Amino acid sequence: MSFRTVLLLLATLSTVYGALYADPSDVPRTVYDYVVIGGKPIFSSVQSTDAQFRVLLIEAGPSNKGLFDVEVPFFCTNLSPGTSLDWNSTTTPQAGLSERVMAYPRGRLLGGSSSTNYMIWTRGSKDDFNRWAKVTGDQGWSWDALEPFRKAIEHIAPPVDGHNTAGDIDPSVHGTDGPLGISLGESLSTDGMVTRTTRQLSEFPFNVDMNSGNTIGIGYTQSSISDGTRDSSATAYILPALSTHTSLDVLINTQVLKILQTGTDSGLPAFRGVQFAASPNGRVYTVHATKEIILSAGAVSSPQVLMLSGIGNATELKTNGITPIVDLPDVGQNLQDHPVIGNIFTVNTTTPTFDDIQRNATLAAADLAEWESARKGPLTQSTSALLGWLRIPDNSPIFANHIDESAGPTSAHYELLFIDGFSASVQPFPATGRFFTIATAVVSPSARGSITLASADSFDLPIVNPNLLDNAVDVAIMREAIRAARRFAAAPAWAGYITGEYSDLAAAQTDAEIDAYVRNGSRTIFHPAGTARMAPFGASHGVVNPDLTVKGTRGLRVVDASVFPFITASHTQAPTYVVAERAAHLILQAALVDTERREHELVAP
Repeated sequence: MSFRTVLLLLATLSTVYGALYADPSDVPRTVYDYVVIGGKPIFSSVQSTDAQFRVLLIEAGPSNKGLFDVEVPFFCTNLSPGTSLDWNSTTTPQAGLSERVMAYPRGRLLGGSSSTNYMIWTRGSKDDFNRWAKVTGDQGWSWDALEPFRKAIEHIAPPVDGHNTAGDIDPSVHGTDGPLGISLGESLSTDGMVTRTTRQLSEFPFNVDMNSGNTIGIGYTQSSISDGTRDSSATAYILPALSTHTSLDVLINTQVLKILQTGTDSGLPAFRGVQFAASPNGRVYTVHATKEIILSAGAVSSPQVLMLSGIGNATELKTNGITPIVDLPDVGQNLQDHPVIGNIFTVNTTTPTFDDIQRNATLAAADLAEWESARKGPLTQSTSALLGWLRIPDNSPIFANHIDESAGPTSAHYELLFIDGFSASVQPFPATGRFFTIATAVVSPSARGSITLASADSFDLPIVNPNLLDNAVDVAIMREAIRAARRFAAAPAWAGYITGEYSDLAAAQTDAEIDAYVRNGSRTIFHPAGTARMAPFGASHGVVNPDLTVKGTRGLRVVDASVFPFITASHTQAPTYVVAERAAHLILQAALVDTERREHELVAP
């Protein structure tokens, strides 16, 4: 059995085809080996060639197949919030954001948020994962140990415009035959100005490949885009598995109500049943797993499902009329996210920016025709052609009275995203003008929030409180990030192009004005994590063990960004795939041990 085959476990009977079901009454079985809740990247595990296991995946939303806005990278901003492909959660009033209530987007379709996100592919730093290994007591989560899992995911796809990428990416740190395509975007007119700035200002070094483990510097954005089209866990794993000889069944448009205790195992409650329904008043169905339930519903829904199932803070469960089975107070706690703000500059150019696509119907139609005919042109882009990860000096006064939450010197305090157009969450899109945005994000945040139940009804959205910027150090880091963006925009490379600061940014000059600007204009960058965090075996804190099994249970594992003990200083898509890849390996190991045990019992005298 090849190493890659081991990594990509969980499925196949050589003569049985998988099927996609839109009605729970059509599901042909009531017993599977594994039941997966949610369409997240755990389906790095569905392409094994071993004829062993039957798998059911349950997804609350529809299939991603044939959804135009999902396929076209540039249309990623159309997918949420306020659409049928989003859960349309909102936050509680955020004290750190001037008491604003924000949309909190999450994908509600096959592939989850990998089908609706902005596709940026950043793995995080060596220090991020070495910290995971330290706090979990499991060296398997270290950067070096995860190297084969990272490479198993991906292959480098060529840019659609065919430009030479030598010096823009380091192929040696990437995989070559993984199912997910990773690419650089088309060249933009501002790319040269960004890279020249890295040569003019030493505080912004150029980084050939921020996915090497050392993230610090400015470099070209790598995205989960292949052949000008979004790649996701659905396109790379789930749908291909359904079209081959697999034992994977996928049930869409169906919501899990709760996970059921089915008995005890080694003195602990075993959870190997799942209840689900297609609508609030619809028929309730139940399936069982002979081996494991794998909860992969994301950092908002996974803790909600655990609590609905009687796993969580016992006092709070009782308050919602739920009988506690396993008292795990950390379920739903430790929510971490990255706040972001778009800092907008006016520009003097005759070259079209992304602003023109939004205003000029003729140009937009031409760009769409180019995408449809050749999968080329501006619509093959996501949002940011280049981005950067930077640190505040270790001796900064910011850290005189506050803990530095970054994982170490290869891990950033803040991010810069360079966008060839107007990008803001609060300010309205102007009717005229062309713009350049340098968005700033706090990526090693101190703030911690929570996910709690609104009721015992699984169709009620949970209460989401990310607690963004509700502390002095995160605000101070964002303030310094904005100042860095201003220094970047003032480099000689931008002379004659950037003409000034736009509106709210221009009005924010003093510390107090910048802080007010930050609180009035920031939002989430859509990276919730940590709500079912890993902790060492035997620890009284945490939700899952280092092997991702839920503490105090048998037959239940969580595999998504909720298990992050600390959010990575990166976009969270790639780290979530890495968690899924290692999870597949851990699940296979457990299955082999179980098989050996059963065989031993059969031959024992």
